[in-house]
Amino acid sequence: MSHEVYKINDPPPKKVPFKLLYITRSKYDHGWHSTSHTHNFTELFYIVQGKGSFLLPNQEIPVTKNDLIMINPNIEHTEKSNTRDFLEYIALGIEGLAFSSSEDDKFPIGLYQFHDDSTNILFYLDKLLDEVKKNQEAYETVCQNIIEIIIIMLQRTKKITIQKTESKNINKAVSFTHHYINRNFRDPITLDTLAEVGHINKYYLAHAFKKDMGIPPIEYLNQVRIKEAKILLESTNYTIAEIAEICGFSSQSFFSQAFKRETGETPSIHRKTHRKILATRRSK
Repeated sequence: MSHEVYKINDPPPKKVPFKLLYITRSKYDHGWHSTSHTHNFTELFYIVQGKGSFLLPNQEIPVTKNDLIMINPNIEHTEKSNTRDFLEYIALGIEGLAFSSSEDDKFPIGLYQFHDDSTNILFYLDKLLDEVKKNQEAYETVCQNIIEIIIIMLQRTKKITIQKTESKNINKAVSFTHHYINRNFRDPITLDTLAEVGHINKYYLAHAFKKDMGIPPIEYLNQVRIKEAKILLESTNYTIAEIAEICGFSSQSFFSQAFKRETGETPSIHRKTHRKILATRRSK
């Protein structure tokens, strides 16, 4: 017979208060990308399968299976799959904290690779997803505890420190909707669509989104689409009709109207002006 007793030390120091805003699991085809954006909260991405990269204003970081990407608040970024592979990842939005490393206390984005501990990380992430999907009694408490476990694991294995950030008390439905629009703006989306995927009343969503983001959700959707359209107008030879379809607009005429309302010029004029500026720069 053996009997071992392990003493539990005094309670740990006071934790940094934070809130899990959302968790999603997404899979995108090769060549997919989101549009460049920022958040008032931290995002974590765990690459489950595939290959791709994360783009910052002056940097492109390749990612592959078992990479964990941490993006601190207010860092402009976008993610994409490469031209040959799909990209599947689990994404979390967390309000109230930022990450820093022992090597650089000011790093805006962290990239960490997992090997032996990848199974453990995936176990907890899958458990988070399961809790959110089932929506059982006190699931919010379970989710909060699981994300705390994940963060402790990161602190232990990756020498990461946690910093408290100013909390803006973002509505969870709003943060999820913002995330969903940035990654699915090419799809047919209405207020009813956003309410359905967010499991929330559409009138409450419209009110909360405008309160937190400053504009209604469909207006934000159009801004994201037009931002992508500008890139395509400036960098490709797609027709106006093709760009309208790629960016999710229901018709070329609606795209042209929305584009002019947002920018003050038509898509064709924007393309001509941009090409004229490029030609002038090259001639100098």
